[in-house]
Amino acid sequence: MKCRYCGHEIPDGVLYCENCGKEVRIVPDYNPLDDILAQEIVGSINGEPTGLDLSDTERLRRTASQRRTTGRTMRGTGTMTEDREARRRQAQRRKAQLRKKRRILLAVMFLILAALIGGIVLIYKNSYNGIVSAGNKALERQEYSEASSAFQRAIGKNKERPEAYTGLSRVYLAQNDPDAAESVFLDAIEEQAGNSDLYGACIDFYIDTKQQMEIPGLLDEATDQVREALSEYIIDVPEFSLDAKETYEEVQQLTLTAGKGLTIYYTVDGSDPDTGSTKYTEPIQLDEGETTVTAIAVNKNGIPSMPEAKEYVIELPIEDAPAVSPSTGQYEAATSIEVKVPDGYEAYYTTDGSDPTTASAKYTGPVNMPEGETLFKAVLVSGDGRLSGITTRNYVLELPSDSSEE
Repeated sequence: MKCRYCGHEIPDGVLYCENCGKEVRIVPDYNPLDDILAQEIVGSINGEPTGLDLSDTERLRRTASQRRTTGRTMRGTGTMTEDREARRRQAQRRKAQLRKKRRILLAVMFLILAALIGGIVLIYKNSYNGIVSAGNKALERQEYSEASSAFQRAIGKNKERPEAYTGLSRVYLAQNDPDAAESVFLDAIEEQAGNSDLYGACIDFYIDTKQQMEIPGLLDEATDQVREALSEYIIDVPEFSLDAKETYEEVQQLTLTAGKGLTIYYTVDGSDPDTGSTKYTEPIQLDEGETTVTAIAVNKNGIPSMPEAKEYVIELPIEDAPAVSPSTGQYEAATSIEVKVPDGYEAYYTTDGSDPTTASAKYTGPVNMPEGETLFKAVLVSGDGRLSGITTRNYVLELPSDSSEE
């Protein structure tokens, strides 16, 4: 059967046209006027009256016309419903096709994404960061040989970056070899003297291992560029209130100062101070003699400055010569010789005319004047071993003969 609207061939049992979507018309439109006319024709042939007049015929025509109009309206409504149903089905088919296409597209995108991620992962594993990460994971598992190999491989890939050196030093620390851990950085720095990142990693190593005292020496030998990049770790040395080039003639008070937030530690024996040395809290008294004061300033993170050392000389004025009594002269009675010894001094003397030294007789109290002629000499010696001028006295003691006999 063919569609009455488009002529498309419609299979048996199908109620709508697959081409245009309109309903198949199986039963023809019913027209009662056709039945009446057929009866009249049959009656006329048989000579029988039909019993219909013109008014009845007109009414039948009108009724038939109305039914045809109603039929057309119903068919039109039915056709619209069929069109909507067909469009709905077509839309469903299109949606199903779109869903299928989306599923295929998503599957393709998933495969592409999986391949992309796999490629990224592979690239990362063979990158510097990926190798260092693998080394750190092996270190956490205490697989030191594998970790060391990974870090060495990373250094071979990029020797300027510090992360692999830090990881390798941690491997040595985990195996209780701090010297090898330090050498990892020092060897690299020796080869790359201008690499401030390596210096920074070495400083972090010293801080982590509580070796902050090593930081000043490390940076003291660095280039200006490295020192500028790591200026936060360079601590200014303390300032000394006294000029070490001057020789002082009296006891002095030395004041040390440093920047805000810095603590000062010092020694007075010439050794380098550390945080275990004397903490500066008040001026340092410099006594007679030579004193070497060495000081450092330390910040709140325990990072010190370079040690600053100054040698001070305190020379108190020496007496010109000791006072000796009695004065030079002739004496006829037993007489004692006295030497005035100031505080901080010792006195030495001779009676044979030679110059006294610290090897001569030490004066401890009045000395009996020898009989006859005596050349008495005395000298003062300060606490630091300096000798005063020599005082000389010429004595002649002649005791009376009676006194001699007695």
